[in-house]
Amino acid sequence: MPVLTALYNTQIVSNGNITEGKAVILKEDKILSVVTLADIPVDAERIDLKGAYLAPGFIDLQIYGAGGALFGSLPSAAALKQMELTLLDQGCTGFFATVATNSDEVVLAAIEAAKVYRPNAIGNFLGLHLEGPYINALRKGAHPEKFIKKATLNEVKHWIEVAKGEIKMITLAPELQDDEVISYLNKQNIILSSGHSNATYTQAKAYLNNTIQAVTHLYNAMPPMHHREPGIIPAIFEAKPYTSIVADGIHVDFAMIALAKRELGDKLFLITDAVTAATEGNYPHQLQDDRYVMPDGTLSGSAITMLKAVKNCVNYANIGLPEAVNMASLYPAQLAALKTKGKVEAGYDADLIIFDAEFNSGFTIYKGKNITKHI
Repeated sequence: MPVLTALYNTQIVSNGNITEGKAVILKEDKILSVVTLADIPVDAERIDLKGAYLAPGFIDLQIYGAGGALFGSLPSAAALKQMELTLLDQGCTGFFATVATNSDEVVLAAIEAAKVYRPNAIGNFLGLHLEGPYINALRKGAHPEKFIKKATLNEVKHWIEVAKGEIKMITLAPELQDDEVISYLNKQNIILSSGHSNATYTQAKAYLNNTIQAVTHLYNAMPPMHHREPGIIPAIFEAKPYTSIVADGIHVDFAMIALAKRELGDKLFLITDAVTAATEGNYPHQLQDDRYVMPDGTLSGSAITMLKAVKNCVNYANIGLPEAVNMASLYPAQLAALKTKGKVEAGYDADLIIFDAEFNSGFTIYKGKNITKHI
């Protein structure tokens, strides 16, 4: 059998460009090279992509559930497996399974599920993102106030030690946390993101890109801009940390996404913040008019995929396709220090999504293998 695969007759979307007339050569789980059609190795298996786009697999650093499995509230190894399978089919080749503010028992159950599942994981499950419980109750959104608390060093150390490397990212309200907690988490190489925060402009300017590397779902669960107390948003625009946004047109109007893109450039990245319907647990999300809400009507997670987020950025936020793809792949990969993901270049992982001009997904290649349907 051929050890090389050549993907040709395609438009390669990578690193801010669209390239035609080239072929992507795969060897095992890596991209071997990007070559002219004349230079395709004679022994390569050729796959005609029929003019479709080929892009790096998407990376979602904040998603709670997929395929009917709401890991973020009802964690289990089975839920992680369902998420991996569903997201691969959608072209998402890397994700942080996210746990929102919840009881200690649920957080520890999520950590245990991640550890149990890890030996059998397909691999696109990259680790856990804890969104809370160390947030500001004034900006709680859909997070239950009864579980919101200030971090203690003892508890944080316990969770990190028990997790054995599975916790990759934590969203918290930095203005409420002790310096010793922030310092400890930074030493563990955990991404700290400001979210559900009521920080002032001055407070945010002090910690952004200093002790806090990122911002969670721009505009949502933070004070709006005001001409007397600017709030955190102008500080974000000035400091330009890696900042996530939910591009569904519901959590954030597309005009505001366009504004954020102009201000933040290559630091703005996409997340789905997606959930699934549930009747159990502390997050009984219900789908209503293309959005998920809590029983009291509070907006909770989104109902989009990463590909739909890319489409929305192109169609409604005046963001070109190459840059929208960067927002879904390269920039989250950079924040998460995934050095071989996010580009279609030699040496990068052979994790790819193929889609047409109408943003219909053709198929996904993961670790060099076609794992879904052909166009």
